[in-house]
Amino acid sequence: MIQRFEVGKRLSEMAVHNGTVYLSGQIADDTSATIQGQTRQVLEAIDALLAQAGSDKSRILHAQIFLPDLGDFAAMNEVWEAWVAPDNAPTRATVQAGLADPKWKIEIVVTAAV
Repeated sequence: MIQRFEVGKRLSEMAVHNGTVYLSGQIADDTSATIQGQTRQVLEAIDALLAQAGSDKSRILHAQIFLPDLGDFAAMNEVWEAWVAPDNAPTRATVQAGLADPKWKIEIVVTAAV
């Protein structure tokens, strides 16, 4: 069985199948925020979605982080490292990528276990 959450015309924010949670790319609501502010917003959104699925950040298997400006890498990592579950850091890839809205400073995609 596949469960979909916050289903829209174009995408679902999250899908759960066979004990695995798949999140769509999460972006900040307040695009005027700094990279650290946007990163915090994105991580809060991830926490909320994982909670809906009965999971949490300690169960993240893999994260993909997209940054338009690699100059933001160190500042983003400060927020990430303060947030990530101790002794449960997931596998991760961070890439430079153009995002759909030039105001977005970060987008994160997560896969987690339930």
